[in-house]
Amino acid sequence: MTPAARLSAAIQILDRIIAGAPAEQALVNWARASRFAGSGDRNAIRDLVFDALRCRRSFAALGGGDTGRGLVLGALRASGADPEALFTGEGHAPAPLGPEDAGRAPQGFEIADIPDWLGPQLQADLGADFAAVGEAMRHRAPVFLRVNLRRATQAQALAALTEDGVEAVPHPLSPTALEVMAGARKIAACRAYAEGLVELQDAASQAVIDALPLQDGMRVLDFCAGGGGKTLAMAGRARLALFAHDAAPARMRDLPARARRAGAKVTLTEAPKAPFDLVLADVPCSGSGSWRRAPEGKWLLTPERLRSLVEVQAKILRDVAALVRPGGWIGYATCSMLHIENGAQVHDFISENRKWSCEYQRSLTPLDGGDGFFVALLRHSPKG
Repeated sequence: MTPAARLSAAIQILDRIIAGAPAEQALVNWARASRFAGSGDRNAIRDLVFDALRCRRSFAALGGGDTGRGLVLGALRASGADPEALFTGEGHAPAPLGPEDAGRAPQGFEIADIPDWLGPQLQADLGADFAAVGEAMRHRAPVFLRVNLRRATQAQALAALTEDGVEAVPHPLSPTALEVMAGARKIAACRAYAEGLVELQDAASQAVIDALPLQDGMRVLDFCAGGGGKTLAMAGRARLALFAHDAAPARMRDLPARARRAGAKVTLTEAPKAPFDLVLADVPCSGSGSWRRAPEGKWLLTPERLRSLVEVQAKILRDVAALVRPGGWIGYATCSMLHIENGAQVHDFISENRKWSCEYQRSLTPLDGGDGFFVALLRHSPKG
């Protein structure tokens, strides 16, 4: 495909996403209907689409409208390219530019590509870091791997990755974190991944697990396990009686195979039975810390949805508290940078449950290198 034809494809896919289709579904459907497109074309178009979603507001301003055409035009103008050289209408190129394609400079929260309704709250929560975090969120996230210490040392994992053409370096957020510098698309086929030496996992997510007081012999529950990334990270830290639960059990369908590859034993449960020494509650949240990985979530979030999530988080905290033994722990985590989902939730829970105390909390933003994450360690009084 020519560069101009790739732009046309990105415009078509973005229009479908703006109309309501999930981004991954829109990309897959286009690829299935476009067998002529090679892997290089698909990867380039995917990058165009996700860059446009990360920068939707600023690109829409620059490109003259919140449409696929407007977003692609805005992307070109933001990069300093000349759209007229590609928007020719010839062959599979987008139609030539017209008066309706005139753009303007982004203003206010458009500059940070943040919804107007959320901008003031996020600005207050991030303080002096708001502009820098907003800029970081407009760009693609790094690719990170977690070394599975059950299978390999960091040095052994790095050597195996190098053999298969994946260049990685240690990252300071976690002793198990490796940042991939080159060859990211080779990971799924490399030996280090196939043999369970490494797993794909954000560095900040690994730092959350590092904060947990895990010790051999503990009975531990991952209450919102999802695909099981944090479950397996816990298994790599200590020899645990490890259980995984999710409100939607289908999300855990790949976890048994992943656990086998990692050399870990995990028991899936739909009805966790107390008591546990530690329960990790990585709760449903706005996802504001991971918007550069899943940018469509930024535009789907509404005030009503945020209020609903906050209610769900509070309920999960109440539910998991009943599963912890006296003297035990809750690890409360979100991939959010919003105080209402983080420190405020912890404060409210402690205020209403006097037998619990907050022993530790940490907030991370993309300025730390990984996703935005929050973790708090809540401890139940040993006296019950």
